[in-house]
Amino acid sequence: MWIKQVTTSYGRINGSDFVEIHPCAAFKMEVYQEGDHVATSDINLGGLEMGMFSRALKYQDIENMQIVYQSGEPDTVYFPYKDKDEEGLDNVNQTTKVSETTNNLYVVIDPNNTVDDIYSDYLG
Repeated sequence: MWIKQVTTSYGRINGSDFVEIHPCAAFKMEVYQEGDHVATSDINLGGLEMGMFSRALKYQDIENMQIVYQSGEPDTVYFPYKDKDEEGLDNVNQTTKVSETTNNLYVVIDPNNTVDDIYSDYLG
């Protein structure tokens, strides 16, 4: 996993209180095939029943990630997001593929590069 140029900004998101936010310039991640399996009875994780890889391939909607430091203090990093259509559900900056050779999932959220640009050596 790699997060490029995390900065600090201040503002309101959707009419919320004035908050500190941490946008980044780009994000990339490789998830090993073992990460595709979820065994849970938690109804809040029901969307993952199809498998994380299938969900990531079907929906390009990753907006942010919460990082919890060793101290227990969390930070939320926001990824570059541009609506793909009027519904605003998918991100034009996100590309996702599963490698035919490694069976790993590759995700890139970047306005300047795609998953093919970054991980071409692994996608085979």
